[in-house]
Amino acid sequence: MEELLKFAPRPTGAGEMFQLLRDGQPRTRADLAAITGQARSTIAARLDLLVSAGLIGPAGEANSTGGRPPATFAFRPNAKIVLAVEVGVAYAHVAVTDLAATILAETEEPLAITDGPQIVLSLIAESAKKLIALAGRSLDELASVGVGLPGPVDYLTGRPISPPIMAAWDDADVPGILQRLLGPPVLVDKDVNLMALGEHRRAWPDTADMIFVNVANNIGSGIISDGELRRGAQGAAGDIGHIPVPNAAGLLCRCGNVGCLEAIASGNAIAASLQARGLDTADIGDVVALVRSGDVAASQAVRQAGREIGTVVASCVSILNPALIVIGGVVATASEHLIAGIRESVYQSSLPRATEHLRIATSRNTSQVGILGASVMAAEHVLSPRAIDALIPMPADGR
Repeated sequence: MEELLKFAPRPTGAGEMFQLLRDGQPRTRADLAAITGQARSTIAARLDLLVSAGLIGPAGEANSTGGRPPATFAFRPNAKIVLAVEVGVAYAHVAVTDLAATILAETEEPLAITDGPQIVLSLIAESAKKLIALAGRSLDELASVGVGLPGPVDYLTGRPISPPIMAAWDDADVPGILQRLLGPPVLVDKDVNLMALGEHRRAWPDTADMIFVNVANNIGSGIISDGELRRGAQGAAGDIGHIPVPNAAGLLCRCGNVGCLEAIASGNAIAASLQARGLDTADIGDVVALVRSGDVAASQAVRQAGREIGTVVASCVSILNPALIVIGGVVATASEHLIAGIRESVYQSSLPRATEHLRIATSRNTSQVGILGASVMAAEHVLSPRAIDALIPMPADGR
């Protein structure tokens, strides 16, 4: 960490200096002065501001080299809480976390997304209030809310954009509705972006370039490049489920087009294909059960779906040159056959230079990855350098 900080831009305000403490490692005033090159008096003044805001606090004493041991300071992630929400078609995963994405309380609420935003978000808000109380915190400690939705979202406004499976949500003011119900700022993104963010921050923080591919009832991906989530000009980056593939020619996709990857390789598509062959697979859950039981036909179908997904992922590898591809979603966690099929196509179709050090792995945080990403997004909103500087303005003397 310290080696990386040597090459980082020198912090110019309390907000930027605070970022040096967010890793939780206790540091002395002398440590911070050495890292930033700033005067001890400037460091002391900014530490006082951050302590008064409750964001950092004393963390014991460092080893002394003679004289009184110097005091250390560290980030206090429990200073505030955030609410993380992952909305699915038939459920909402809701969690209260601290500012470091540690889950304090969580629940899954059954719902029908087709009921529309007012009903669904009201249910989520009520669940959130109960969880906050269960965690022993209060609503006035809630700093922000992060929400993931199963469809396209305009990140700047937080409004869904023509979502295929949730028509009643089109252009709904999701942030406005939840802010009226809960109070703090609300940020909204598509669910797979938050999965990518959560997986990166929790499992692969030192990997600057990765792609997260979610394979469930639909197929999507989130892109991390240079350590940051990339959404694209209109938030459509990573929408690989609707790239045409040759073997899906003529198959109708839920988006209204024909020939999309989802039409042949999503969980629903696999279930429909097996059902047409006489197997009892009404949905993705039935497919997973058959694979786990060792059914050969189901395992072969999942592996072929992996090959189809791999052909599209191989193109992404050629364009983005990631160091890591993480496969998540219920199909991936249930079967190594899916990963094997993806690897087969990627390594066969991509140039050796792009795959020489490429790793393809299964998600390490499947059940919580979306919640973790929503928490990270919400916390970043209140802990960014700009947000911290707005919370604790610089003193009149500029120190």
